[in-house]
Amino acid sequence: MKSILQAIKEAFATAINAMLPEGVERPVPQIIETAEKKFGDYQSNIAMGLARLIKKPPREIAQDLVNRLKLSDVCEKIETAGPGFINLFIKTESLERFLKTIQADPRLGVTVDPEIVHHVIDFSSPNLAKEMHVGHLRTTVTGEVISRIIEFKGHTVERVNHVGDWGTQFGMLLQNIFENHPDVIDAPQNFVVSDLEKFYKEAKQRFDNDAAFAEKARDKVVLLQSRDATALKIWRAFVNESLRHCHALYKIMGVTLKDVGESFYNDRLPLIVEELKNKGLAVTDQGAVCVFLDGYKNRDGEPLPMIIKKSDGGYNYTTTDLAAIRHRILDLGARRLIYITDIRQAQHFEMFFKLARIIGWAGHDVTLNHIGYGMVLGPDKKPFKTREGGTVRLKDLIHEGIERSRALMLEGNADTENTRVRSFSAEKILDIATKVGLAAIKYSDLCHNLASDYVFSWDKMLAMDGNTGPYMLYAYTRIMGIGRKAGININHTPLDTPLVLAHPTEIALAKEIARFSDVIDDVAITLKPNTLTDYLYGLAKAFSSFYDKKQGVPVLDSQPESTRQSRLLLCCLTARTLKLGLNLLSIDVVEEM
Repeated sequence: MKSILQAIKEAFATAINAMLPEGVERPVPQIIETAEKKFGDYQSNIAMGLARLIKKPPREIAQDLVNRLKLSDVCEKIETAGPGFINLFIKTESLERFLKTIQADPRLGVTVDPEIVHHVIDFSSPNLAKEMHVGHLRTTVTGEVISRIIEFKGHTVERVNHVGDWGTQFGMLLQNIFENHPDVIDAPQNFVVSDLEKFYKEAKQRFDNDAAFAEKARDKVVLLQSRDATALKIWRAFVNESLRHCHALYKIMGVTLKDVGESFYNDRLPLIVEELKNKGLAVTDQGAVCVFLDGYKNRDGEPLPMIIKKSDGGYNYTTTDLAAIRHRILDLGARRLIYITDIRQAQHFEMFFKLARIIGWAGHDVTLNHIGYGMVLGPDKKPFKTREGGTVRLKDLIHEGIERSRALMLEGNADTENTRVRSFSAEKILDIATKVGLAAIKYSDLCHNLASDYVFSWDKMLAMDGNTGPYMLYAYTRIMGIGRKAGININHTPLDTPLVLAHPTEIALAKEIARFSDVIDDVAITLKPNTLTDYLYGLAKAFSSFYDKKQGVPVLDSQPESTRQSRLLLCCLTARTLKLGLNLLSIDVVEEM
């Protein structure tokens, strides 16, 4: 079904098509929400862009467009303003019709895209033999949300955990094991991830400060690559334990991922180098095999190399990334690839995307996206650390979020007269605290612009007001409470329930509900989850105004009964929208708090 915004865009496209001569490229009409409601609900400045094609003043073009628009069922008023803006005021009756249409739709108006595209979404991607830390939070949460939204739009998605399970770090580990921990060799499966991290730290220190150790570590990489039985036995046990740790956290976070280690591509790396050489794209420079792309320079202004085979004969993550993108496009048939990594890797992705297109793996039908995210900072505006100065482990972060939520619940219950809340069992309190704690962490991360750094603050995260996860859960539970008081199932109102929008807060809330499908469509294209968090917060605020005793309208005791039913229907649609939106953000709602 078409949303109101989609109907407006189609009407604009039809009018523009009629105004332009054959052979002229048709611009896509940009319709945006107005910042100030006195200028209507939606606005377009397309007339200014058409001026260079039609050779008339934008104001005249705008008026011509208004005259051609067939939107009498949708808009109460359409007017021109300023140098050529077009302002559109939505008709209340069209809102009522649209909300009644989506009432029976579990998708709340979100349509499935007509063409199914196979996506590969690469996220999380921890290096193994170390515990996941706070630096993995943004990629993991964002990747799951993007995956859910794209799947909801009807596409197929492979969530790929491209893990660092090969190369120098495992050479270091093996050398350290052989030298200092021979007891591991016979029973590597007995060691847990914290042991592996200790082994890794020892090995890294030796590697950085002992040239002889470093040389032996490189030899151990060769030993592993040659499929030595002892090396492989230790490697497999360490990889399995590391992934067990990762997936225990993924399960708590509601994240689904398929592990594909760098080792999967190991046998393909020589073939990648040969293919690039054969096509004249790779050259040998100072013993290394490199690709030089036009337009990329180093700090000294010299051509910047993409090294795909090191002078010592080894390969690096660029080679592996090229093998992966080739496999995903040519073997898996992906037509949209999305990578979610630290923003500091932006140039790397820009260069290897360009090379993938030059060599012909990624044709015009393949979309390549890199989502770069900023850092999580501490109060000192530096990378978030523990009090001891170490990296914050992700499992500790999650545990603390849950414990803080539980403590706040118990503290709040200590002086309340709400016997219903006091009667919660310990198990229920823990369940609610777990969902609230995870919601606080996830929502706080998602509501920021991904490319920006943000300062981590438990107080802000767990606040019960403002744009936070706990507030969003509270907004949902508040509506559930209204349903219980009304004696109805708030998620299932009868289809013959009347809907009449009269009060300004009713109309404002209805407009927010009607925007949901457009927001989901936007996020599926732009890959910006904070667009959805901003929308849900705006929806919650609109509901708060609607239900407010002074600003809004009575609901439970409103008269006549048809008005009461209409307002309960608005409650129902709001709750369903919040629940679906939060689920797409990988956040589980709670029925009571």
